[in-house]
Amino acid sequence: MSTHVRALFVALSIMLGVTTAPSAAQEIQERVIRFGHLNNPDHPVSMGVKKFAELVAVKSGGKLQVKEFPSNQLGTEQQQTSALQGGVQEMQAPATTSLVGIVKDYGVIDFPFTVANHAQAFALLDGPLGTTLLEKLPEKGLVGLAYWDLGFRNVTNSKRPIAKPEDLEGLKLRVIPNPVFLDTFKAFKSNPVPMSFSELYTALETRTVDGQENPYAVILSNKFYEVQKFLSGTNHVYGTNIILISRKFWDRLSPAEQKILQDAALEARDYQRQVSRAAAEKAVGELQAKGMQFNAVAPAEQQRMREIAKPVTEKALASYDPAIQKLYATEIERVQKLR
Repeated sequence: MSTHVRALFVALSIMLGVTTAPSAAQEIQERVIRFGHLNNPDHPVSMGVKKFAELVAVKSGGKLQVKEFPSNQLGTEQQQTSALQGGVQEMQAPATTSLVGIVKDYGVIDFPFTVANHAQAFALLDGPLGTTLLEKLPEKGLVGLAYWDLGFRNVTNSKRPIAKPEDLEGLKLRVIPNPVFLDTFKAFKSNPVPMSFSELYTALETRTVDGQENPYAVILSNKFYEVQKFLSGTNHVYGTNIILISRKFWDRLSPAEQKILQDAALEARDYQRQVSRAAAEKAVGELQAKGMQFNAVAPAEQQRMREIAKPVTEKALASYDPAIQKLYATEIERVQKLR
């Protein structure tokens, strides 16, 4: 159809009161989406963001461009979340631990020793509990698109291997500023110190704290092996990153644009989870090669840790809405059958 004929067709349609739905291509505008996170460019979360950007570019015909800002370039996780709520930043991939101050119910994901493997963790997040939590975000100015893998958290320190609960006694450990994390390590008679991640390396280097706890890939990516000697496979908490988008930005998008971002986030999730699990397995060997002394925690001792931490979970869960308590209990029972 020539330009002249198309113009006549449009004019005639207007005269006759006929409207035509715009094509998907017309519903996609050129936009730059700033995507921030705290991890370094070699971390699996960053790899997931890069995959997400590729998928979005392909699905939008190059009109939607995702620009990554790793390593806290746009501020701390809390600062970036506030920026999303204010509509001055488009996307972010924070750990769900940092959302507890906004949506308290996200704290149930941080309960210690609730899932034993990735199959259980993914089933919990992708099932009714994870979906229910996502539904609580829009009223807070946020939209959640997917849960990505951060991995199981493990303890490092500069004093001794952690092979049993008693080995945690007296250690000054940096933890996420989160009540469940604080109470868990207090139960182990440690001295937990809430601290921003951006301050952690220096605190370890200066021995302000004895140790910390994070997934293997985070420990490797941030070179904690330079300032920590002992790495212990405690696997005490499963961590996940949530893909967030500003509600203000989301509401300005067309349905076609929203679908592109949602689909890309889920596709990138499957890729990122594979990359993250592989990176975690590889990281242990690399950390040992760089001088860290690694030890696994025997199942019997891990069970003892689980029993010590159980009252923390029960106390915390009791403070939640009864509907969340019931859903959490039902879902944990369901997923713990998975191996």
